[in-house]
Amino acid sequence: MNETPETYKRAHRHVKKRLNFYRNLIAFVIINTALIVINLLTSPDHLWFYWPLLGWGIGLAFQAFSTFSSFSPIAGEWEERKIKEYMEKNQ
Repeated sequence: MNETPETYKRAHRHVKKRLNFYRNLIAFVIINTALIVINLLTSPDHLWFYWPLLGWGIGLAFQAFSTFSSFSPIAGEWEERKIKEYMEKNQ
């Protein structure tokens, strides 16, 4: 296997990114479940739990796109890959 320090760094960054996403997902589920329960127990006539759920959910969706998408302009991986392709073509 062809393992260079750059390859290892890239793999490490990718795994760390996924781990951070899963941690955020677990926190999202636990905390929003607690907020739903608190809201329904304290003021069931006035529902507010969906605001933090919506806001955090949008952020989590962006993080999921950045983490799992092959086209990830946020992470810059697509740009890096295109630069390498261009350099290989023009050598």
